[in-house]
Amino acid sequence: MELWRLSACELSQGIREKRFSSEEVTASVSARISEHNPRLNAVVEDYSEEALEGAREADRALEKGEPLGELHGVPVTVKSNVDVKGKPTSNGLPAFAELIATDDSPVVSNLKKAGAVIIGRTNTPELSMRMTTDNPLHGRTLNPWNEKASPGGSSGGASAAAAAGFGPVHHGNDIGGSLRFPSFNCGLATVKPTFGRVPAWLPSALAERGILSQMMSVQGAICREVRDVRLATRVMAREDARDPFWMPVPFEGWPEEKPVSVGVATETYGHPIHPEIATSIDHAAGFLSDAGYAVEPVTIPSVDDAAQCWFRYLGHELKVFLMPLARQHGSRTIQQIFEWYFEMGEVGDAEDYRTGIKERTAMTREWNVFLERYPLVLSPFYLQPTPDWDCDSQSLEGAKEAFNAAIYSTGINWVSLPAGVVPIGMVEDRPAGVQLIGRRFREDLILDAMEAIEKRVGVLTRELWARENQ
Repeated sequence: MELWRLSACELSQGIREKRFSSEEVTASVSARISEHNPRLNAVVEDYSEEALEGAREADRALEKGEPLGELHGVPVTVKSNVDVKGKPTSNGLPAFAELIATDDSPVVSNLKKAGAVIIGRTNTPELSMRMTTDNPLHGRTLNPWNEKASPGGSSGGASAAAAAGFGPVHHGNDIGGSLRFPSFNCGLATVKPTFGRVPAWLPSALAERGILSQMMSVQGAICREVRDVRLATRVMAREDARDPFWMPVPFEGWPEEKPVSVGVATETYGHPIHPEIATSIDHAAGFLSDAGYAVEPVTIPSVDDAAQCWFRYLGHELKVFLMPLARQHGSRTIQQIFEWYFEMGEVGDAEDYRTGIKERTAMTREWNVFLERYPLVLSPFYLQPTPDWDCDSQSLEGAKEAFNAAIYSTGINWVSLPAGVVPIGMVEDRPAGVQLIGRRFREDLILDAMEAIEKRVGVLTRELWARENQ
């Protein structure tokens, strides 16, 4: 049995039942990394030796009858923009290559408390602010499906690792789509949790982030299977007092009356949509209908307006707080991309920024009221097929087209709603997915619907692995 193929749920159960050991699992994943990572460059810090020792400790704990966490002995990866105690938090910048974390970030602490074994750190673009994954410190990460395709950003190392079989659970984060882009591009599942669901903090940070960056950025998991996303998100969501915005909300919400209503959103606001992406929404709607959901077309609050707000007001924070870091420590590529960000639309000044924060409340309220009627919304995620890896760095027009295709991503971040992406199949021989948006703190409903789609589509990475033998 090739243990690296198994889900986190299967591995956790198998380790508990002693059908295989954590050491055997970790050795299998480590061998898979050794075989394929030199080409893909997904894992930029390989902790295999430490992980094997951690796995042996996990096996000893099992033999002693000690209490076991839900991910006991399961290998996971952590993105290189959050802190792992004693390890560098480079965030894709050569200047931060030796920035050693003095403590674990909450999400890492929660993974460790659940018994997970950290086997490596995954790649991210400079400052974790691109739709692809490339940087001057570690280089470019390849999409395992297609070397010309973007693996996504900024959690592109996590998605490439997940698709390639480098373990079942891969940490990532999302301020504009950085969990969902990589999942869409690599045929994976994820859920962007509600702000306040998963605790977040960066012990190595020199200063706190802007308030919008805090409210729109969340931590999460990229996995091959929806059940693993559920498991990993539950684990990551445990309390940590270092995040003052963490909310003690039960993961499983109150039962919804059946059938659960799903609104289907297809408005593109004048932006072009690929016909197969449009068709994929119809397919997903049919799968949900067959699974017993009440599915109907709806007109949702404008995600285009929300996406423009994301650019205008978050752009202010990027310009004030991140652009100086890009100028001081970043490559010419990231500097150019940031400059194009600010040319795509008008970036608010300080007065606009204050007004924007107020307007955000009204837009979020409008969504909350809408979701009272429709607990779930099925929508496109990206309006075009998975793009080439350098789509955002070739020209201003190319970058603008890419971000216009992503309005269902950034727009949902603006109002801090939970949203998941699940594979729907292949478009132009590259993976594609659909998005499910839900009420605040109802990730459980989103995951239920994602599983209904997954049952019809299947686990897409198995198709990728089958190609290895052809």
